[in-house]
Amino acid sequence: MIEDRRIEALPGLVFDVSAAGAADAPLVLMLHGFAVSRHLYDAQLPALARAGFLAAAPNQRGYSPGARPNPSDRTLYDIRLLTADALALADALGARRFHLVGHDWGGSLAWDIAAHHPGRLASLTMLSRPHPAAFARAMREDPEQPHRSRHHKAFQDPDAAASLLAEDAAWLRTRHAANGIPPEATAKHLAVLGHPAAMEAALAWYRARGTVNRPIGAVSVPTLFLWGDADDTVGRMAAEGTADFVEAPYRFEVLPGVGHYAPDQVPDRVTELLLEHLRRHPL
Repeated sequence: MIEDRRIEALPGLVFDVSAAGAADAPLVLMLHGFAVSRHLYDAQLPALARAGFLAAAPNQRGYSPGARPNPSDRTLYDIRLLTADALALADALGARRFHLVGHDWGGSLAWDIAAHHPGRLASLTMLSRPHPAAFARAMREDPEQPHRSRHHKAFQDPDAAASLLAEDAAWLRTRHAANGIPPEATAKHLAVLGHPAAMEAALAWYRARGTVNRPIGAVSVPTLFLWGDADDTVGRMAAEGTADFVEAPYRFEVLPGVGHYAPDQVPDRVTELLLEHLRRHPL
């Protein structure tokens, strides 16, 4: 059973967290990305608990009403603060060392933690987020990648939040449906994101990106990378190139016909691969 928790990980920052499993079990911290929420992992949480893990998925900074600094101040969404949130959540859950799962923007944080705090991690699982250096190379060398990433620029528009939520969030609903997200899952995500304050805060992650240039080299944490070959935001060059930046046991799995949101689209396959990886690299 999934438990809804509110955790004050840092002073003044209270995160909404979905959790399943015994408090003293090995922690699997699961970070969502954009246009979704902690509910991305609703299918994985109970399965991980049954397998003997404590699985926890927070609504991240800006997505949780109790952890929503003013999005107009981009420095409050600096990646160093976002990664500090994740580490503080692990601390609050009693885990000095843990397994980390990241999707999309949550994947960016996961790469950052793996690069700068490798001793905290037993394993890393990436969903739809290539290593930043592989992504940067693809932006230069893959003629399709800049087009796939065009939303990064579009989200800088001051009216972007209103546009995304217009007509009952038509853009989000269309994008979710095109990526195989079931309507009931979309409803859960929109319960989190379908409010102007939440959407502005979520877009602050994109708008803050240029406020810090934090280099990320090769990571030394055992890594599983799951990429759907129908992902409209990440091309094959960036995905396959990630292997060049992992100096540890590495597994790359292509999910045929799967889009950007694999945990929602093919939950059983994601759970199967994740459990194999976790068991191969115990705490």
